[in-house]
Amino acid sequence: MSFLSKNVPEAEEPAADVATGARLIPRITIQAFCEHSQTAQLVESAIHDRRMSKVALTTHNGGLEGAIETYKSNPTPNLILVETSLQPDEIPGALERLAEVCDATTRLIVLGHVNDVVLYRELIRSGVSEYIVLPTSAQSIVSAITELFAAEGAAPIGRTIGFVSAKGGAGGSTVAHNVAWAISQYLRQDVLILDLDFAFGTAGLNFNQDPPHGLADAINASQMDQAVLDRLMSKAANHINLLTAPVMLDRTFDFAERDFEQVIELSQKSIPVVVLDIPHAWTSWVRHTLATIDEIVIVAEPDLANLRNAKNLADTIKALRPAESEPLLVINQIGLPRRPEIGAAEFATSVECSLLGQIGFDAATFGIAANNGQMITEVSANHRSNEVFRLIGMHVTGRGTSERVSGKASTLKLPAFLKRKRA
Repeated sequence: MSFLSKNVPEAEEPAADVATGARLIPRITIQAFCEHSQTAQLVESAIHDRRMSKVALTTHNGGLEGAIETYKSNPTPNLILVETSLQPDEIPGALERLAEVCDATTRLIVLGHVNDVVLYRELIRSGVSEYIVLPTSAQSIVSAITELFAAEGAAPIGRTIGFVSAKGGAGGSTVAHNVAWAISQYLRQDVLILDLDFAFGTAGLNFNQDPPHGLADAINASQMDQAVLDRLMSKAANHINLLTAPVMLDRTFDFAERDFEQVIELSQKSIPVVVLDIPHAWTSWVRHTLATIDEIVIVAEPDLANLRNAKNLADTIKALRPAESEPLLVINQIGLPRRPEIGAAEFATSVECSLLGQIGFDAATFGIAANNGQMITEVSANHRSNEVFRLIGMHVTGRGTSERVSGKASTLKLPAFLKRKRA
């Protein structure tokens, strides 16, 4: 869509965008910061467009300054819409201040009042996703969002995060599910949990779900597409979706190296966060999955067998993906009575992985949660492990560290907008 075409009156908007075959925008979170009530009403009316049926949209007052103040202490969504009445020479500086408090994956659409081609070109060149001149139509806003997230060839929005135990019983599944819960509740973004342990998976138990369909149906589907994926997913809670394992022993489950590839890639196109609960096994498909996902978290207990296995895993993963991020380490069940333990710092140094979190042993709380099909925060809202799960979730989704959450400047790279200008 050209820059000047955004000023076409609503009656002249092309009808092709709302045709029956229009692509739905995936499950993203959008926050709009408006200076005028008319703009807020315009943005809110966009949610009625069929293409926005999966979108979570909220509007706020304050424009650019309001966005900057909000994101000093809050995580940013997939997309920000921000209205500004600033003069063209003042906008880039204000956007730099916004970039400093935004997450690396955030995209930005600016709603401005100045029809200036030079400004438009400068903003697009610096990384702003789109500049729309007001007044405009709701359909123009939806079309711009569609081009970003739902157009053919658009980059996947979903971040894939795999959790794998260094040793059986180390708690990789428990950590994966609680981190997924923390991401969904804190970021208010949809999370899909893929339980890849077909024979003994616990995602269904941990969320107290027994859905009629699951991951096996997705793998065996003759024609897998977005509609089929939506039908097979079960909703465990607000923003939490599951593809559970069949957990049956009447047959063996032997998969080819790329059997899970299609489901994972399709999930990325529609779900912001995809958590993979990877079984403690070593097969061709496990190896391939670990080589291709965005983030890997190794969960280990602080003993010698876990240390050996975690070191082997870390070394292999680094060799499989030399250009990607290195695996991260979470040490679980620290303080088990009467067990001699390896110190967390020494463990991480030996494994040569960044220590992302430490979770203390608490048989009572974790046992109650497991038996009731609940997350730890549902059993004990003030439990110390909840903050660990939240910080792990913020890190693996690119939302930063505890410093970022507390309102200090982000230690991560700049978001897409303005990063090229600083490079």
